Parts: sequence; C-alpha cells; structure tokens
Amino acid sequence: MGIDDADTVFQVVINEQDQYSIWFADRAVPAGWAAAGPAGTKQECLKHIERVWTDMRPRSVRERSA
Repeated sequence: MGIDDADTVFQVVINEQDQYSIWFADRAVPAGWAAAGPAGTKQECLKHIERVWTDMRPRSVRERSA
C-alpha cells in the first residue's frame, strides 16, 4: 500500500481552516482533521476535493476579508 498504488483507498479529510487533503482510509485521521467526503481511489478523492474546495484561502483569511 503506497500513495501511488492503484488499490490504495483514501479518505477525504478537512482541517479546522477548511483546507482539504487525502488520508489513508485504513488509518486514524490525524488530530486537527476530520473525515469530510468519500473514500476511494486517490483520483476519486482528488476530484471530489476539486469540486468542493472552490476557495483555497484558509477560513481565518476568508473571515477577515469578509
């Protein structure tokens, strides 16, 4: 199981600043992150992130700008 193996399953995760990433689905989500979307292949997870993460600025920056 590696980051580029086709059979590796990932989980979409989000942190407290609304920033997305992927994490190995068979591992505990790290502190400060939470599951936030589908589990699947690396490409499936990255496509989901591309659809939902439309503003790359951290939440704190967005709030200051509002």
